[in-house]
Amino acid sequence: MQSSSDLFPVALMSAELRGDLTEDVYRLKPGNSPDPSVELVLTRLGIFGREGARGAPVILLHGSFSNRRFWYSPKGIGLGPFLARAGFDIWIAEMRGHGLSPRNQHYRRNRVADYARYDLPAIADFVCEQTGEVPHWIGHSLGGTTLAAALGGHYLGEGQVASVALFGSQVSRTYWPLKMPPVEWGGRLLLKRFEVLSGSLLKRGPEDEPIGLALESLRWHGLFGRFGDAESDWWAGLSEVPVPVLAVAAAGDGQDPVWACRKLLEQFPEESRHFLCLSRQEGFAGDYGHVEMLIGKDAQREVWPLVARWLEDRQLPAQVGTEIAAG
Repeated sequence: MQSSSDLFPVALMSAELRGDLTEDVYRLKPGNSPDPSVELVLTRLGIFGREGARGAPVILLHGSFSNRRFWYSPKGIGLGPFLARAGFDIWIAEMRGHGLSPRNQHYRRNRVADYARYDLPAIADFVCEQTGEVPHWIGHSLGGTTLAAALGGHYLGEGQVASVALFGSQVSRTYWPLKMPPVEWGGRLLLKRFEVLSGSLLKRGPEDEPIGLALESLRWHGLFGRFGDAESDWWAGLSEVPVPVLAVAAAGDGQDPVWACRKLLEQFPEESRHFLCLSRQEGFAGDYGHVEMLIGKDAQREVWPLVARWLEDRQLPAQVGTEIAAG
């Protein structure tokens, strides 16, 4: 493909005007992983007429069973357009086989380890090349977990990350039956019969997930499991991450509970971490859920402005942000 980058082949798939938004869609072929067929699509949002005055770059990572539409609806609504209109340079990534990113040759084997080790660094390098600045990162659910893996594994460094915000992300929720080896082995044998987990059949979202992710999760939560891969302990590595980190949990989130989101944050250095719980007790409109923490009218009114504030100052207003105390 004709390249828009000096790093690796990049194609500009489309450049459209969507109301007041400019939408540039790039397809990256980094060639940096064992599967050379991997291609990743990035959607860049800006404001028409302000292309030469873009603000700080922000990369958005969707969660499982999702795609770019979590951040950016066809009607131009979402956290992505909101931040673009606030002056930020927005880049929305779609992981392997999601949305506009095609399925790679070994799609069923895809794991968080692959996203963290190969894909996020390639995305970071391209955004840095195009903007000349170090990007901020925002991840929801699995997107946040992948960010944590990339940071803990030191696959992303200070020159690629200005700050990190993790929404509804955790790795500590315990599934006790999986601590029993026969249950884990049985689950592994069952899952290996499938290529994907269907988002539509499971009523989890519009996209499928490769079975490799499920097998990786089984290993994390097994009897001697850890958040990492065979080569690196990501959990231990988080204690050495020097960038500002915000963790946001939702009191009504039954999938990724508040205590587990807080526990992930507490692995980061004390001086750089901040925590926010979206709950009625903290003065919000209600106890937000896993998706509602970033989507909906309440999130638009209460949460999105806080995200913009974090990106600008790496701080939250004192009345809603609670900085984690030591221990």
